[in-house]
Amino acid sequence: QVQLSESGGGLVQAGGSLRLSCAASGRTSNYNMGWFRQAPGKEREFVGGITERGDMTFYAKSVKGRVTISRDNAKKTVDLQMSSLKPEDTGVYYCAAGLRTSTHPSDFTSWGRGTQVTVSS
Repeated sequence: QVQLSESGGGLVQAGGSLRLSCAASGRTSNYNMGWFRQAPGKEREFVGGITERGDMTFYAKSVKGRVTISRDNAKKTVDLQMSSLKPEDTGVYYCAAGLRTSTHPSDFTSWGRGTQVTVSS
């Protein structure tokens, strides 16, 4: 079982940047990793993902060009670099691990507790 813990959230002005980090324990190198977010009253949505070896990344249309996912399997970390942030990026951001390359939350078996990102206008 993989355990995940996110950090790096906070309050930022529109147009600013944040870097979220996900620290993992357990055998993570076999897992594809994803970042999701959930705004109040809305469903959890996919933000971006990275394959187990880090050779492929994929992003939601709403964030493409503004976010970059990277991973360091030796350190067991997955980072989400976000720039040009907008108020609609506000939400709780979750790191997730799964064995399938997917954008669907149901395909991810391990989740962190989330970190709050608030973008002010």
